[in-house]
Amino acid sequence: MIRATSAHVEPTGPAPLETAPAPLEMRPRVGLSLFWRTFFLLSLLLIGSIVAWLQTFRALEFEPRAVQTAQQIASLVNLSRAALVHADPIARVSLIKTLADQEGVRILPREPKDKWAPLTGSAMDRRIVEELVGRLGAGTIMASSVNGDEGLWIGFRIERDMFWMLLDRAKFSQVGGKTWLIWLITAAALSLAGAAVIARLINRPLKQLSFAASRVRDGDFDASRLDEKAVTSEIREVNIGFNRMAQQLAKIEQDRAVMLAGISHDLRTPLARLRLETEMSVADADARDHMAADIDQLDAIIDKFLDYARPDHAELKPVVLNDVIEACMYAIEDHGDIRVNVDLPRNLTVLADEVELARVISNLLENARRYGKTPETGIAVVDIAARARNEWVLLKVRDHGMGVSAEALPNLVKPFFRGDAARTAATGAGLGLAIVDKTVQRMGGIFALANTTSGGLAAHIKLQRPRMMPPVPGGGNVEAQKEKAPVA
Repeated sequence: MIRATSAHVEPTGPAPLETAPAPLEMRPRVGLSLFWRTFFLLSLLLIGSIVAWLQTFRALEFEPRAVQTAQQIASLVNLSRAALVHADPIARVSLIKTLADQEGVRILPREPKDKWAPLTGSAMDRRIVEELVGRLGAGTIMASSVNGDEGLWIGFRIERDMFWMLLDRAKFSQVGGKTWLIWLITAAALSLAGAAVIARLINRPLKQLSFAASRVRDGDFDASRLDEKAVTSEIREVNIGFNRMAQQLAKIEQDRAVMLAGISHDLRTPLARLRLETEMSVADADARDHMAADIDQLDAIIDKFLDYARPDHAELKPVVLNDVIEACMYAIEDHGDIRVNVDLPRNLTVLADEVELARVISNLLENARRYGKTPETGIAVVDIAARARNEWVLLKVRDHGMGVSAEALPNLVKPFFRGDAARTAATGAGLGLAIVDKTVQRMGGIFALANTTSGGLAAHIKLQRPRMMPPVPGGGNVEAQKEKAPVA
């Protein structure tokens, strides 16, 4: 085996991972939690209801308020007119002064040269003018200003004399826009707070169910128990059913562990005995070698079955990827039919199980050595490259063989599936890539296969990075060392 570091990568080395087309499974997915979706829908419903209620209230309030305002103004005008008509000239002056001081109502003579602006501001004002004219007669005038003096002016007639009555407009104004806005914001805030509480109560059982399902997926059956005394009958039935399912899965997992313990003893012991009898009883060297090879192959197939049936729970901790790859390459350095080119930053750390990660790399290297040989040379050229991206590490293991057909590519990770003729020359259990896929998922990562544009099969692995980088020999930290590492 020939090894090449990042400083001596051949032209066949891997392209940078950031420019390589990422498999669909590795692309980020945008999702919306059930809580926010429920909250958003409830918010739309409540806000729409508030707006509809506000418009209905304003429509129902419009006509009564206009009629009531016009009636109050007409009554005030009629009372003032009657008082002025029946008062003598001396008492009339005193009456006008009393109305101005105590009621804020000013009565002024109306001159022909007076300049006034009609009251036609809002729909409410126009409706009040219409109603007031109907009550006081066609000669009634409502103005917003007279000779530049703003206010609510009412022009009326007493016999041949014409007068202006100035009223305080604040007494007859409708509720302002700011008041409506304050009430609307208050109602909306209270409604949204209630929607958040309701959405949380609705989604809490689903969140608990999701957490319990993730615990079952990771093999932690003890932490997946749900409340079987929930108030809601449907949630209670779901919780009871889920707990029974988890109990059955725990029993199946326990039975599988017992079965695996028995397989190792019940199958390996007869194979060892056969191996010993072959060495001692078979005189023909070629036959003995073939029989020993068959026994080794059976032993390797048993290992594959045991690896695939391994429990799903894995203990993750920071692992230096460089050390794991070095150990895997050391195991195959005596093979002359494989050459590995490595392009890794120094001290690149991933969150994984070291033994499981070594098994993944070894299976990929063995798969490339068996099925990924370059047709011209008969040597499997394997490129290993990795890059750190935010909270993930992207690892790429690529050979330069013939690749696989597009139809067979999605099935390579299925147990016991074999690809086309280029990848079925060697014997095996058909579990290598299935073990890799299952192990990567067990470590919280993503595994995907893709044909490269220049030929060969590329395995893409996405693993988590540890949150706290461990210290490295020589001072500093992993991040600092990574920044100094050359990037191909």
